[in-house]
Amino acid sequence: MKNKTNQITAFYILASLFIAIISFKLLKTYTSTFDCHLYSFIKDLIFITITGLFFRYILHKNDEKNTKFYENLKQTNDKIKESNEKYDIVAKATSDTIWDWKIPEDNLTWNKGIKGIYGYNQDQIENNSKWWFNNIHPEDSIKMSIKLYSFLEQKTEKWQDQYRFKCADNTYKHVLDRGFLLKDKNGKAVRMIGAIQDITKQKEEENRLKLLETVFTQAKDSIIITEAESNDGQIPKIVFANPAYINMSGYKTNEIIGKSPNLFMGKNSDIQQIEKLTNAITNKEECLLEIICYKKDQSEYRVQLSFIPVYNLEHELSHWISIQRDVTEEKELEKEKEQLIQELTKNNKDLKQFSYITSHNLRAPLSNLTGLLNLIKDISIEDEELKEIITGFNKSTHLLNETINDLAKVITIRDNSAIQNEEALIKNVFQNIFNQLRFQIESHKPELNINFGDITTIYTHKAYFESIILNLLTNAIKYRSEDRKLIIEITGAKINNTIVITVKDNGIGINLERHKDKIFGLYQRFHNHPDSKGLGLYLVKSQIESMGGTISIESEVNKGTTFTLTFKA
Repeated sequence: MKNKTNQITAFYILASLFIAIISFKLLKTYTSTFDCHLYSFIKDLIFITITGLFFRYILHKNDEKNTKFYENLKQTNDKIKESNEKYDIVAKATSDTIWDWKIPEDNLTWNKGIKGIYGYNQDQIENNSKWWFNNIHPEDSIKMSIKLYSFLEQKTEKWQDQYRFKCADNTYKHVLDRGFLLKDKNGKAVRMIGAIQDITKQKEEENRLKLLETVFTQAKDSIIITEAESNDGQIPKIVFANPAYINMSGYKTNEIIGKSPNLFMGKNSDIQQIEKLTNAITNKEECLLEIICYKKDQSEYRVQLSFIPVYNLEHELSHWISIQRDVTEEKELEKEKEQLIQELTKNNKDLKQFSYITSHNLRAPLSNLTGLLNLIKDISIEDEELKEIITGFNKSTHLLNETINDLAKVITIRDNSAIQNEEALIKNVFQNIFNQLRFQIESHKPELNINFGDITTIYTHKAYFESIILNLLTNAIKYRSEDRKLIIEITGAKINNTIVITVKDNGIGINLERHKDKIFGLYQRFHNHPDSKGLGLYLVKSQIESMGGTISIESEVNKGTTFTLTFKA
């Protein structure tokens, strides 16, 4: 600046001297008064020199003033730059995005946080409030804009709200927006500066804590939280108890907060369980136990509880949480169940003994009756009435004998839990069955279709297997339809590791809607047939289940019945 001032001053003096010399030369040439002109020329030189120096002084002072002004301006710009850099650093550190809204012009500018936090480039941003509002979640936009414009009309200067702000990738972040309002001398809002803070993580944590609080308060199990340690040797003091615990214990919240759970122990509380709990607390270990506790009215209740240590981020023990369940009713039910099982076991044993005694004690009288009836057959009886009585008596004795034999079979099946299986030829099994049913087959001449494919042998309990097929074939013949020829189909197939056998007939069928739950019951009859005893299907189910198999039925009235048997291959 100083050199420039000197240059300007030198240029002014030289230019003035040049003009003065030219003027002096011209006057000298065209006039004759030399002394007068010389005096005027010297005077001009002095004036030029003085004005030049004065002009230099003025320029110098102006330069000093400008220099000082520029230095102040540079310092101000440096401070503004430093302040902006600090603003950006603080914004990054606090997840804040700074915005500046000039309200009359509706000009809205954002700092670098709009890109770093929300991903927007400058070409994606519009410098007006409409872009701001359009990027607020639709569920929050109307509410937030109403609150903001209502605020602008009020006298307060500070504003804040929470809403969801859309990012460049179309996801939303939860934000806390805070602003400061500037007004002109007339009180009109002219500018607003604010900062949007990303609080997504805090919001998620807040929602998680609310969920946990809901779980605690709505849980059916009782929950308490205690301090980490105790100075008096007791269980640490309670700091939280959910409503379920209040209901279970009978105490009010203010009566147990700050108290030790020892409050709930009493004379019948197991000392060993209490010691187990205190040792677990000392060793900072999880503990599970069952103990008798006492309610506020001193009534006893049995509780199963867990005591679990809770650690903070520094891996230091901060609390204990205990989940407790009143199992008083469960224990009483278990006791009743055990008593019932004992009674049922005893009754079953007595019933079995009674069955043995009955079947054994009745055999001798029945044998005598059968022998006497056989003797009577050889005696000629002329009285028709007496003859009819003896015939009926003979039938009753025969049925009673069959019933006792069936009862003996049931007892034998129930007692023989260990079944000895053997390999049996399918051909021989059916040969034995047909020999036993020869009379019925010759009398009713059913159409028998038997197809076992490649299966020639079956690994099973031979006697039981024969009995099962015999019972099913007997039922098919017994409950045949009088309107059509009886057709019986027996098929066998190996599926994976099982053998599936179906026995199908076109007899009178069974009404499953009425009798489905009683099909395989003991002494269940579904037709008024004179030879029906209601024991056959019960024996079939008992025998097949004792061999580890299953049986199912499909039947339709007046169309027929299909039994499906499954055995392990």
